[in-house]
Amino acid sequence: MNRLSETGAVPVNCNPASARRPASARLTGLLCCGSILAGMPALAHAQEAAAPAAQPAAPVAAPRSNTIRTITVVGAERLEPTTILSYIRLRVGQEYTSAGADEALKDLGATELFANFSIRNDGGNVVITVTENPVINRIVLEGNERLKNDKILPEIKLSPRQIFTRSKVRADVSRIIELYKRQGRFAAQVEPKMVQLPQNRVDIVFEISEGPKSKVRQINILGNEKFSDGKLRGEFVTKQARLTSFFSSNTSYDPDRLAFDQQKLRQFYLTEGYADFRVVSAVAELTPDQRDFIITYVVEEGERYTFGDVKVDSQLRDFDSEVMSAQLPMKNGDFYNAKTVEDTVEQLTELAGRYGYAFADVQPRFNRNPEERKMNVTFVLREAPRVYVERVDINGNTLTQDKVIRREFRLAEGDAFNSLGVQRTTARINSLGYFQENFEVTQTEGSAPDRIVLEANIEERPTGELQFSAGFSSIEQFILAGSIRQRNFRGRGQTIGLSVNYSQFSRSAQISFSDPYIFDRNISGGIDIYRRDFNSFNFTGNNRNTTFEQATTGFSMRAGVPLTEYMSLIGSYTLNYEDVSLDETLFFSDTDGDGDRECDPLRAGRFLCDAIGTRLSSIVGLSLNYNSLNSRIRPSRGKTISLSAEFAGLGGDVRYTRFRGRAQQFWNVGNSGFIFSILAEGGTIIPLQERAGAGVDDVLLTDRFFLGEPQIRGFAIRGVGPRILTQTSQLDQFGRPVVDANGNIQFFTDRNQVRDDAIGGRNYYLGRAELEIPLGSGARELGLRPSIWADVGALWGVETPVLTVNPAGTPLRNDAGEALYQIPNTSTTTTSPTQADGSPNIRLIQSGTNIREVFLGNSPSPRVTAGIGVNWNSPFGPFRIDFAQTIRKVEGDDERRFTFNVGTQF
Repeated sequence: MNRLSETGAVPVNCNPASARRPASARLTGLLCCGSILAGMPALAHAQEAAAPAAQPAAPVAAPRSNTIRTITVVGAERLEPTTILSYIRLRVGQEYTSAGADEALKDLGATELFANFSIRNDGGNVVITVTENPVINRIVLEGNERLKNDKILPEIKLSPRQIFTRSKVRADVSRIIELYKRQGRFAAQVEPKMVQLPQNRVDIVFEISEGPKSKVRQINILGNEKFSDGKLRGEFVTKQARLTSFFSSNTSYDPDRLAFDQQKLRQFYLTEGYADFRVVSAVAELTPDQRDFIITYVVEEGERYTFGDVKVDSQLRDFDSEVMSAQLPMKNGDFYNAKTVEDTVEQLTELAGRYGYAFADVQPRFNRNPEERKMNVTFVLREAPRVYVERVDINGNTLTQDKVIRREFRLAEGDAFNSLGVQRTTARINSLGYFQENFEVTQTEGSAPDRIVLEANIEERPTGELQFSAGFSSIEQFILAGSIRQRNFRGRGQTIGLSVNYSQFSRSAQISFSDPYIFDRNISGGIDIYRRDFNSFNFTGNNRNTTFEQATTGFSMRAGVPLTEYMSLIGSYTLNYEDVSLDETLFFSDTDGDGDRECDPLRAGRFLCDAIGTRLSSIVGLSLNYNSLNSRIRPSRGKTISLSAEFAGLGGDVRYTRFRGRAQQFWNVGNSGFIFSILAEGGTIIPLQERAGAGVDDVLLTDRFFLGEPQIRGFAIRGVGPRILTQTSQLDQFGRPVVDANGNIQFFTDRNQVRDDAIGGRNYYLGRAELEIPLGSGARELGLRPSIWADVGALWGVETPVLTVNPAGTPLRNDAGEALYQIPNTSTTTTSPTQADGSPNIRLIQSGTNIREVFLGNSPSPRVTAGIGVNWNSPFGPFRIDFAQTIRKVEGDDERRFTFNVGTQF
C-alpha cells in the first residue's frame, strides 16, 4: 500500500517561454525540454549559427523540419488514439512550435485521464507518449464507526469502475471531513491511500481517524448585568459538557445551533422587556488541544421597557376598536413582553377568522419612546386581498391512491385560501401514519398573483406490520402475542388485521377490518370478529388465584359519520355469547346431600355463584366524539371528548343501559418542551331487569365497571371499589378456632392472609393530571419520557351482598347437652359462662375452620394517588414504570407502590 503522494504521476515541468530567450540561453532551455523538442538537436542550431555570412546559401529550398508530418500516440490502453488526439489542437500540416506543444500538454492535463504524458518531435514526426490513470477497482473505508458506509459512500464522487484522479480524491477527503464536522467531530482526519492491482487497477482506501466528538467545554457571556450567566445558559439549546449532561447530545458543537441560540437569547430578553437588546458577537473557538469549543457571547442589554398606549385599530366593520382595546391582555405600565404581542396577534387573527374574515391581516405597529422607556403598540386589523387555491398537487405516492390523500385536504381547487385549513390538512395527513414524519403541505405561487398551488410532497413508508412479541407484566405475568396488520390495504386507506394473544390469565383471537370512507363516501365503518377467554382472579396476599372463567365469542360492527371538522357520530352493534364457569373441583360441593354438586357459597362466595351460566348479549351503542389533537400517536396539543350510550336488550338475555363520558386535553407549557394533560372520565350502568334473591345485584358481575391499575396508579389491578374479603379463623394446636376471653372467634385480618375478591360497581369516576418532563435530545433518542402525575377516582353503587358466616365447629356439650366452658388459665371445665366474680369463662369450640366474609369499599369517596413514571421505548419494546404514593384511600382498597410493564419483539 502506497501513499498517493509517493506513487503519483511525475509532474511535467517545461516552460515554453524559453524559446523566446537569447540564443545561448535558448539552447539550454531546449536541452531542458528535450522530451518535447528532441527532434531539434542543438548541434544543428550551432552549425547554422557558425555559417559565414559572406557566403550566402545557394537558392535551394530547405526542408521544413518543423512542419508536422505525422502524429503518433504511444501508451494508450483503454482510450483510442483518435480520442486522445481529439483532446489537443495539434494537427498534421501545422508548424510545430514549443508554444503549441505546451498548449497540447495543458489540454492533456485538463482531461485528468493520464498519470504521465509527454510530447516529442522527431523531424516532423510528433510522438505523444501517455500513461493512463488507473481504473478504480473498489472504495474501502477503514476506521469509520460513528458514520457507517451507507452514510459516506453516497456523498463522495469516487466509485468503482471510474478513472482515478487526484482532484476527486482531494474533494472526497474534504467531503468526508465535512460529514464528520456535521456530527460534531472536528478533530476527524482522513488519509487516502492507493493499492496497486494488475491491469492498471487500484483500490482506494480512506483511512479515517474519527476522533472524539467535539463538545462545548465552556459558554461565556460578557456584558450581562440583569441576569446571571447560569440563567442565560439555561435558555440555550447548546449545553456545556458536564457529568450531569451525559444523556444529552446538545453538548456537541453545531454552528446552526449557535445561530439558533442567539435567537433564543434575544427572545428571552424581549419577553423580559429589554427591547434594545442585541448580541454584539458570538464566537466559537477551538481549544488548544483541538478537541472542544469555547463559545463567547458579547451582549448589550439596554434598558427595560414597559407598555405604553396599547390599542386596536380595526378596519373590519364587525369589530369595535375601543371594545377590543379594552380586552387586550397587556395594560399600560406592564413590562414589555414580545411573546405577549405575538400571542395577541394570533388570537386576533383566529377571532377574525371565526367571524368569517379568513384573510384578515393583523399587524402590530410599534412606537418606541426611549426617553420614558415606553413601548406603544397598535394592533392594526385590515382585510387582506383574497387568494384562491389554483390546484392541489400530490407527488411521491406510489402505493397510496391520490383520493386517500385528497380527501384529507380541507381546501379544494377554487376555494379561498385559508392558513387554518392548511394547518388542519397537515395534521390530518400526519395522523394517517402512512408518510414521513413532520409532513407539511407546501405553498407555491400560482399562475396569477391571486392564485396559489398547494403541494403534498410525500414519502411513503411501510404500513404493513408483522409482529411477534413476548413480555412480562405485573398484571398478566408472561405474555405472548402475534399479529399481522396492513394499515393501508391496497393503498385505499383501509385497515385489515389478525391478532392472537396468550397469557396465563387471558387468551384472545381477533380478525378486524375498517374503512374510513365506505364506497368513497364520508362514512367510516368496520367489523371485528373475536374470541376472548378470560380468567378472573382474586388475591390471597400476593398470590393471584383464578376464580371464574369467562369465554366470549362475538362480533361488533360500527359505522360513523362526521358532523363537523372535529366531531363525529358513531353507531355500533355488538353480539356476544358468554359462558361463565367455575372450577367444579374447587368451588362445587354436594350442599344438600342429594348427590348433585352445586356451586358452594362457602367456597366461591354467593357473588360468584350468581355469575355462572351462559347468556347472549345484544348491544346497540351510539357515541359522539370530538377530537382536535395534533397527533393521535403522541399528542402535545388539543383535546378529545367522547360521550357514549349503550343499550343491551335488543334480544338476548341481559338488559341494561350504560353511559360513559371521557374528556382529555393537552397543552404545551411555553416553549420548554413540557406537556401538561388532564383527563376526566366517568360512567354508570342502569339495570333494566330484576334478578331474584336478596342481596343479588341486578347487574351481572361480568357487566360491571372495575377500577384500579392501570386506570388509577398506586392501586392493584381491580384494587379500588367494592370487594369481599374472605377471612378464616385462627386455629390452636389442636385445630380448634382461637377465641378471645368473651368467646369470640378470632379471624385472620392481615391482608396477606385473606382472600380478596373485587366485585365491581355500577358507577365510577376517574381524573388524572400529568406533566411530561422534557430531557435532552440524547435521552429523547433513547425514547425516555419521564412524567409526574396525580390520579383520583372511585367505584361504587353495587347492591350489598348477603355475606357468608360459617361456624365450622359447634360448642362442646356434656352428656346432659349443656355447653361447656373453660375457666381461664386452668384446665377446669364448667357449664357456667361466668365465674363467681362475674368474669367470663371461655366457650369450648369443636375443631374446624370458620369462614367470615366482609364487604368493603362501596363508597364514592375519592381515592387520590401521586407519583412519578417513565416511558421508555427500549430495544426490548415499550417499557413503563411507575412509583406511586397513596394520599387518600378507603378501607378495603388494595395498594401497589410500584408497577411496571415491559414487552419485546423478535
